Amino acid sequence: MPRAKRGNKRLQRRKKILKLAKGYKMTKSKLYRSAKESVERALKFAYIGRRIKKRDYRSLWIVRINAAARRSGLSYSQFMHGLKKAGILLDRKVLANLAATDESSFASLAIQVKQVLA
Repeated sequence: MPRAKRGNKRLQRRKKILKLAKGYKMTKSKLYRSAKESVERALKFAYIGRRIKKRDYRSLWIVRINAAARRSGLSYSQFMHGLKKAGILLDRKVLANLAATDESSFASLAIQVKQVLA
């Protein structure tokens, strides 16, 4: 079996890492080992950040829905329970958008919820 020196593959892999490390300070963008460590760390934080962003948006939606529901005389949990009982299948993103932009339609939803809960 012939000997494989991996010259081309190794160069391609290193170029890819150094390209990802472009813009990093000092040796972190120039030397392969430093660049690899920095890129791995950055990719890990990016992965975690994408998960955190989903959490943050959900909590923001809940705050907006709660504020609009309290204007209608309901708590967030009562409002969500009433929606489920009424068979209204809107997710939190849509409800928060209604609460922020179209208060009249959110108020009509709140009236339906109150009727179901009564």
